[in-house]
Amino acid sequence: MLEPQSPALFVLLIAIFGVLMWRTLVTRRAAFRVLTAGLAFVPAMVFGVLAVNKYYDYYQTWGAMTADLTQQGAGAASGVPDVKLAADSRSGTLDGSRSHLQAAQRQGYLMRLTVTGQRSHLTRAVYVYLPPQYFQPAYRAYRFPAIELIHGHPGGPQDWITVVGVTHAFDRLLAGKLAQPAVLVMPDANGGDRISLQCLNQVGGPQDLTYLADDLPGQIARLLRVSRPGRAWGVAGYSEGGFCAANMALRYPHRYGFAGVLSGYFAPLDNQLPAAAAIPRFWLGAGAADSQDVAGAESFWQELRPRQPDAPLTLTPGSGHTMTTWRAQVPSMLRWMTPRLARATRQPAVRPRQTATVADRRPMPG
Repeated sequence: MLEPQSPALFVLLIAIFGVLMWRTLVTRRAAFRVLTAGLAFVPAMVFGVLAVNKYYDYYQTWGAMTADLTQQGAGAASGVPDVKLAADSRSGTLDGSRSHLQAAQRQGYLMRLTVTGQRSHLTRAVYVYLPPQYFQPAYRAYRFPAIELIHGHPGGPQDWITVVGVTHAFDRLLAGKLAQPAVLVMPDANGGDRISLQCLNQVGGPQDLTYLADDLPGQIARLLRVSRPGRAWGVAGYSEGGFCAANMALRYPHRYGFAGVLSGYFAPLDNQLPAAAAIPRFWLGAGAADSQDVAGAESFWQELRPRQPDAPLTLTPGSGHTMTTWRAQVPSMLRWMTPRLARATRQPAVRPRQTATVADRRPMPG
């Protein structure tokens, strides 16, 4: 199968380019030379684009590439691109009908919401994945834990689904009883593909942090059978989203109980984290081939050790700051986080006395 990263496809493109260049050299007519030279440019250009895609391990299938480039993304995967929820919607029906219920009980339900923040006044697209258990009678009265997943830059929330494959990986873990059910919340963290706000409130501009950490979890808890923000909520992200996850968890420890950082970056301020401060529990990961990511993760891991001696740090061999790393690390993070979130749903919420101060911002692409 000639998928975007198939070696056979690269060989085929080289062969086509070689044939066309040979025809350019041997043909005597100027018009044919111009034509074959122009045609040779096409496989050369495609080869270059696919080489960049392979280097960053972005699209693995033509379907993922088509869905992302045509802005169908997660909507195409779910078959229900937009769902309007009412706070009083009956359990299991979502949009007031039961047409998708049987399928949802087997494979979960992916939907796209438009959520407006009450404090930030921002309106963003949010993809939400509800696991099969959400629709099963045994869980009718259960309020699920949630994980807020923050994408990198450039990119959008659909990358978690079409590129990282988080819903597919989570389905496999649930089927194998290697993870506990949780609702996955994937917001547009920046308000556009070419915008990078790093999940920070902008002076005189978008209040991005307020939307993501304050408005969104509360709105989701009101619309769905999801625990209120607190120890039963996790936040995770890759690359720039990894910085966001650490930042949000440290600024709002009363709203998140766990955090997952995949190839994020850290620059904590000296003496800004009192030893007695209550902070969420962290899972850290990075590609072992990226020395900057590894150094950042290990530095932050050392900062965590006095407060979380058993903080996991996963270094994936042979991979760097790419989708390969994050695709490989997501199952491990979910296996670690979801059982702890499930236990947190059964514990009473306790607001910590002290709040940790956030790590400083260090601009970085991703």
